[in-house]
Amino acid sequence: MPSSDRPAPARVHAHGQAPVTAVLFCNLGTPDAPTPGAVRRYLAEFLSDPRVVEIPRAVWLPLLHGVILPFRSSRSAAKYATVWTKDGSPLKVWTERQARRLQGWLGEHGHNVRVAYAMRYGNPSMASQLDALADAGATRILVLPAYPQYSGTTTASVIDAVAQWSATRRHVPELRFVNRYHDDRGYLQALAQRIQRHWNEHGRGEHLVMSFHGVPERTLHLGDPYHCECRKTARLLAEWLGLEPSQYSVTFQSRFGKAKWLEPYTEPTLVAMARKGTKSVDVVCPGFTSDCLETLEEIAQEARDAFLHAGGQAFRYIPCLNDDDAWITALGKIAQQHLAGWPTQAAPDAQALAAQQQRAVALGAAS
Repeated sequence: MPSSDRPAPARVHAHGQAPVTAVLFCNLGTPDAPTPGAVRRYLAEFLSDPRVVEIPRAVWLPLLHGVILPFRSSRSAAKYATVWTKDGSPLKVWTERQARRLQGWLGEHGHNVRVAYAMRYGNPSMASQLDALADAGATRILVLPAYPQYSGTTTASVIDAVAQWSATRRHVPELRFVNRYHDDRGYLQALAQRIQRHWNEHGRGEHLVMSFHGVPERTLHLGDPYHCECRKTARLLAEWLGLEPSQYSVTFQSRFGKAKWLEPYTEPTLVAMARKGTKSVDVVCPGFTSDCLETLEEIAQEARDAFLHAGGQAFRYIPCLNDDDAWITALGKIAQQHLAGWPTQAAPDAQALAAQQQRAVALGAAS
């Protein structure tokens, strides 16, 4: 019996539970390990999402399972192995850290809110984390994706997953969604400070390349706002940095398949720049809030090698926001804005305890 047709497991509800307000911070996902088997399971879930690959299922699924997964899983696993850390996937490490610090920031600002993180594909799954929040008494949940720019391939897929989970629950919590924050002042300021700090520490290249994740070009013509929001982020970020249009470029990476995707493509752009005489570049990925395979391997390794091989002399990758203090503050204010009207105020004693716990975490990290 297909999983969607199975009855939801019976749950024993504890009547009289104190209501809880929660935030679910959602990122794209990651395999559990840099192995072909784990990567195959992850890619099978990711590439089976009709939001991600808009090809008729009868055509796409046999191709995916019969051709793509058997060959791509091993190659992708080797790439993941080059960026894997002792604590696991960089994406998971940073997402977990951001969620923990977000809870601390909200607590310090008087909000008694439970924060959890989930992956749209892989673990911890959105369904398991929503179950845990609901079972802990959450009657209001703010779903906060880690994607600043809205896309049907990412943000809408998160909403789909929440809807699928809701169909399994008798008592569905009140739900809110953050769709976008591509032009949020705090987000842009955090990016600008990150870039400026990198320039102060490592020097500034001749040109800044802002590389965003790509999507098929047809999504733009079908009404997806992603391309426009990436362009707006880049324009506003350039204004924060005081850059003229000739001093930066906007490109798109991670092309998959033979269809035309949003252009210009990142690596070919870098190669062309090197061949035309540009000796040094800085590359930042504003659409990624956590470093991951696409930034650490595709940009900091592959794109770097391509630029240098084409005649460039200096390639500097600027890390993502990760757990930067300014970014956590921006994320906290975004959550705070969308929590407005919900009862989140901590009792004075609870607020003091939350602040004390946050200070203890900070001291532990510093030591």
